[in-house]
Amino acid sequence: MVFAVILPIFMLLFLGYFSVKIDLISKEQIHALSAFIIKIALPALIFYALASKDLHEIWYPAYFLVYAGITIALFTLAFILALKLFKNTFTQASVLSMGASMSNTGLIGTAVLTLLMGNQATIYISLVLIVESVLVVPAVLVLAELGLQRNLNVAEILKNTMRTLLKNPLFLAVVFGINCAIFQIHLPEQLTQVLALLGKTASPLALFAIGGGIVGLSIQYINLQTLYLVLSKNILMPICVFLGLSTFTHVSQEMLYAGTIIAALPMPSIFGIFGQVYGLNEKALTPLLLSTMVGFIVISILITMWW
Repeated sequence: MVFAVILPIFMLLFLGYFSVKIDLISKEQIHALSAFIIKIALPALIFYALASKDLHEIWYPAYFLVYAGITIALFTLAFILALKLFKNTFTQASVLSMGASMSNTGLIGTAVLTLLMGNQATIYISLVLIVESVLVVPAVLVLAELGLQRNLNVAEILKNTMRTLLKNPLFLAVVFGINCAIFQIHLPEQLTQVLALLGKTASPLALFAIGGGIVGLSIQYINLQTLYLVLSKNILMPICVFLGLSTFTHVSQEMLYAGTIIAALPMPSIFGIFGQVYGLNEKALTPLLLSTMVGFIVISILITMWW
């Protein structure tokens, strides 16, 4: 089972890397492919998985609350340390805190967990995406903008953040999918077939795009702050999630493993994007690359132990 899961993952990563390395595909085409995955294929997969189930099959309060609580705690701790210990600005601290507490759930999480658990994986992924899209990303956007503006217009910042959230296809897919489950709305068969076909492309294409995206990146800015961010994201977070979920007797083994693996995933690509937007550059890109390497090592170890 270990090689049946890990080997295809690394083969797809290498294929993406090699394709860009020999100029078979350009980095710009990889960016376009990533946009297709995030905005079309993955939302289709999540919407299809949620809409086809009853509410009791997709809502796990203990799982959601534990993951949300640990995410908030690690984000807050990273924010305080970034300000007080590492002497970053308010805006920089908000972005760096994302790296310490948010996973690449959409791309890598979907690719890995669907290989391990099939369509059931999308339930665990969807609940984490709610945490990330409703709590983490809006918090980063609001705090980052508050740090930049001298004359604070909180209402305008919140309005822009909400507008960004409502334009996020992943967030909308989760919301509409859960509503279909709540109100027992059955989708037309033709639509479900289209969503299923699109969803099947998300996992392999995500790994291919991640491999291609690594080309050209290098580790250049390793310091104590970088090491802390990677430690928080890839080591501390999965340990906390595992221990937190283990305290609930009704949490299944599958749920425990899924939450821990998602927590161990590398930092999300959007962390590097936000880092460039807000002037962090290598302060964000180096932890992102290092986290990608460490994250794959950690999840490979977990898969070897559990599968």
